[in-house]
Amino acid sequence: MSKLLLYTREPIDNVYYDPRLAYSIHIAVSKDAKDYIALNHNSGILFAKATENSDGSLNPKCLKNPRVTLVNSKYVIRAVRTDGEGGPDAESLNKVIVYSTDDFITYDEIGFEDISADFDIPFDSELLKGTNITDIQGIIPQCIIDISDDIYTRLILKFTTAHSIRSYAQETITASCAADLIKEQATVEYSDKTTSSKPVDWDLSPINWEVPGEYSIKGTIKKPHFGFPQLFDRADPCIGKWNNKYYFIATNDADQNHTLYIREADTIEGLMSAEEHLILDSSTYDDIGGLLWAPEFHIINDTLYIFHACTPDPFFEEESHIMMLKEGGNPIKKGDWTKPKRVVRKDGTDICEAGKEITLDMTEFEFNGKHYVIWSQRQFLPKDLGAWLYIAELNPEKPWMLASDPIVLSKPDYGWGNNHTFVEEGPFALKHGGKLFITFSAAAVDTSYVVGLLSINDNEDPLVVSNWTKKGYPILTSRSVEGEFGTGHNAYIIDEDGLIWNTYHARPGTEGPRSSGIRRVHFDIDGEPVLDMTEELDLSENLREVKTVVIVK
Repeated sequence: MSKLLLYTREPIDNVYYDPRLAYSIHIAVSKDAKDYIALNHNSGILFAKATENSDGSLNPKCLKNPRVTLVNSKYVIRAVRTDGEGGPDAESLNKVIVYSTDDFITYDEIGFEDISADFDIPFDSELLKGTNITDIQGIIPQCIIDISDDIYTRLILKFTTAHSIRSYAQETITASCAADLIKEQATVEYSDKTTSSKPVDWDLSPINWEVPGEYSIKGTIKKPHFGFPQLFDRADPCIGKWNNKYYFIATNDADQNHTLYIREADTIEGLMSAEEHLILDSSTYDDIGGLLWAPEFHIINDTLYIFHACTPDPFFEEESHIMMLKEGGNPIKKGDWTKPKRVVRKDGTDICEAGKEITLDMTEFEFNGKHYVIWSQRQFLPKDLGAWLYIAELNPEKPWMLASDPIVLSKPDYGWGNNHTFVEEGPFALKHGGKLFITFSAAAVDTSYVVGLLSINDNEDPLVVSNWTKKGYPILTSRSVEGEFGTGHNAYIIDEDGLIWNTYHARPGTEGPRSSGIRRVHFDIDGEPVLDMTEELDLSENLREVKTVVIVK
């Protein structure tokens, strides 16, 4: 029988691991009751939701002192809910919040119970004598329970970053010319029982295409290299593809967000060293001032657009805009883009009142035959409510106009989303395995910045908020990849081999500038995106060589 340990953590400081992260439920598991493995990069898995006031503002909450019991084949977790800093919560005094789970991956919030007499029994530290839990940074152990080996295995597969363990090609491939082998890919197997198909550079020198027969050949699995950081002072990066070329664009932190530059190349790798071409700056138009933020490429009805945020001048008038590439235009030529046009409601009025609210980070996607946009909107007056995610249908014939009324999709209700500030922003769509995923960024744009996940099944209406599932913990954080802090604001691009790449920004060091990175998107045992698989984990060098037998007819 395996063991599961619930714990919280000691807060470190507001840079590395502060109370809204530390006071959440963490999990470690063990097969032998001695060697415990901290899951999810020693980060929280179960967070308390904020409560909401009548004016829409949120009251952040945390969790302490979790206890777990097995009741009728379900695990029931009880914990003390605190305020956002770990202090007493006036809304739940003398009560515990109750959750249930089958697998310690997904949780149902049941409600509150009065604190029972046995809830305050301190944890028996004797249970951990002879274990290695001191290797788990900041651990405050709370309780231990027996779990099945099946649950143990599933938690390991879900909450530890997978690595490549085997590669192979088809045993035989029938071909009549070299072109038949171009798309023949290798399969890479991973420690989490998933696989990925990857392109191969085949050595065809042993083959005589004029002589039928069997030929043994070798190939090398392609492994593009994208060390971090790729580009300093480039935040909110996005790569698009247009007319068989790749284009890169990002927020330019080097000049305090007053310019937008585009790069063009034949490959994604080539973009990193390509020449920059200015397409918009703060002086191009009289009513388009500073703070050119979060540009994204989107193709709507065979036309290339850039969605981005800008302002006539003041910060409090920052709003979502759209630029169109003129017919036959060249994306790297400034004059081939139309003047940015503000995105408006379906009746032509502004989405929000300038000076009181701002909109930014608008992204577009097609789903079930319709076009939609999701964006971040923040009310500052009469009270700062933080940034919320909104969704609306878009008019594809006039993509600067909504086709439905805006609906609130998500608020920064978890501690990782309201850490240092109440913000959800930077949404981007990714379709895979019968689902639409929306990744988004949350918290402040410092080291607390993280990536969250929303999902909806195909054929469901995205304007019905209850159709969406919001993951209770972030999928990319400052603890995910060593040396990368404040990871967030990502976008996706599919290359010519069908591989999905995540462009994102992070800081190289806690005080480093926001800088662009690129990493392949993996999908875990549940088909959910994995954004922390580094190149070394994705494909070990000793697995790059594969073999096959080509049958020439």
